[in-house]
Amino acid sequence: MKRLSPFIVLLLFLSSCVAKKKTTYSKERKITVEASPEITSPEADNKLTKTTENHSSESKVNKIINTALTFSGVRYKYGGTTKKGMDCSGLLYVAFKKNDIALPRVSSAMANQGKRIRVNQVEKGDLLFFKTSRKAKKINHVGLVVAVDNDDIKFIHASTSRGVIVSSLREGYWNYAFVKATRVL
Repeated sequence: MKRLSPFIVLLLFLSSCVAKKKTTYSKERKITVEASPEITSPEADNKLTKTTENHSSESKVNKIINTALTFSGVRYKYGGTTKKGMDCSGLLYVAFKKNDIALPRVSSAMANQGKRIRVNQVEKGDLLFFKTSRKAKKINHVGLVVAVDNDDIKFIHASTSRGVIVSSLREGYWNYAFVKATRVL
């Protein structure tokens, strides 16, 4: 019986290890906002009634958004700025830099750029800032607005759990963590 006891303990230990369920994230992610097509024909360009300056800034906003959307599905990596992995501020840093606009590398510094705006004034291309921890004393997360539909604001960001995704400010977590919005363009 003495010899059987260690065997039973070992068997119970091994069975408890095997019984643990492994969590997988194999479900395909669905992006709800698509990249805007570029205007390529002169006829389409002539239909625009906005001034050249507004068109230019709107075009710049769309290019930045399209650049950010190319990273959709990239895994989260703290400090990352490549398709191998990126964090929230890295995503925006790269999207703006590829369109010749310099932004600081970290979200807390980005929050000091541009003009602060009210949430009901948010437009495509604006930045949203968050404190994602109760203990956080400063801003530690940022997203780029990709679409505004009435009171639903969609933004692209790099989530620690799901990588680069598009989320809604209406989602409870993001709504609760929201701090401010700024316009840098």
